[in-house]
Amino acid sequence: MDYIREFDIKLDKEFYYAGEQITGTVLLDTTENFKLKMVRVILRGKAHAEWKVILQIIWGENNVEMTVPILPRGVHKFPFRFALPESNLPCSFESKPCCIRYYIKVTIDIPYASPPQGMKYFTVIGPHIDCMDEQYLKPMVGQDKKSTCCWCCKKGTVTLRCVLERSAYVCNESLKLKATIDNQSSDEVRLKVRLMQVCEFFIDRGVLGVNKESKHLVFEYRGSCVKPNSRTKWDSSSSLVIPTMPTSLVGICRLTQIYYVLFVSLDTDRDFDIVQLHFPVTIGTVPFRIPNSNTTPAIKYEHACSHVEGGQYIGPEFLMGQVYDGNELNREPIILYKPVYVTIYKDREISFEYFQSDLSYGLSVH
Repeated sequence: MDYIREFDIKLDKEFYYAGEQITGTVLLDTTENFKLKMVRVILRGKAHAEWKVILQIIWGENNVEMTVPILPRGVHKFPFRFALPESNLPCSFESKPCCIRYYIKVTIDIPYASPPQGMKYFTVIGPHIDCMDEQYLKPMVGQDKKSTCCWCCKKGTVTLRCVLERSAYVCNESLKLKATIDNQSSDEVRLKVRLMQVCEFFIDRGVLGVNKESKHLVFEYRGSCVKPNSRTKWDSSSSLVIPTMPTSLVGICRLTQIYYVLFVSLDTDRDFDIVQLHFPVTIGTVPFRIPNSNTTPAIKYEHACSHVEGGQYIGPEFLMGQVYDGNELNREPIILYKPVYVTIYKDREISFEYFQSDLSYGLSVH
């Protein structure tokens, strides 16, 4: 429309929790007077299938018989407000096989003309997972052993015992893991800790539907060698920092599930995973607090790291390319939207290295 100079949707913030009020403004800057039947604002949430539609009319009326009012030229601001349901909403999520999106859609209904439309995407932080819930505070203990000699004697036995202090964490926290290694074999052994992300996608097709699975290595830690006929203890301390990634999503959305598994094992120079333990790890939205303490961890909101599902893919509708100007450095596309997730804020960020194997991990679903 030549007489609409600016049409924009502004939200008070870019992310919301379940039960919060979404407030914003539709900005319309016009250069002349024209008939405007109504301005419609719709809140939608989609996970390949629409779950909820809430409609508001913030200008005019939805009445065919009414006289169409005239919007005078100038700058107009139409405020709107929506209340998100107080339920376990799935988190915003972007991947190639599945996405969960929330957005505001505005339609300018002009008689006898194509109605201009605008969309504004925002992030929903969810579901509500508090790391202080009792089910996550119970320590998890596991033990595995293998005899490299024969089952009737203790010679050559390798034993691994682990304790995971709690099972729920917010991104940028350190996993609380302790391990005891008893190496009575003739080979050196080395501790290996891997955190895996598992995403399951469900498609309604046929009688039983179609399922696909994607696995990604979040991080891998390798400890020092443990000599033969020796025993040692290891404490993760602050070495196993969880990067920013999507919240655990189990039993919330019928189209996808996201969960995490911690694998702890021992390797030798000749064999891998001679003993192995695994623990479920939950990525939450409310961080752990020290009991009887008045301080709560500061949080921030960040995009998921690029090597896990939820941080690898950006939909083409959210990429705005740039015109080539002869400089290769300026050809990176502009990202219009990308979900964010709850992350613990630390004054001193800890950096660590990721180890990935193309043969065992990083399986993608197409």
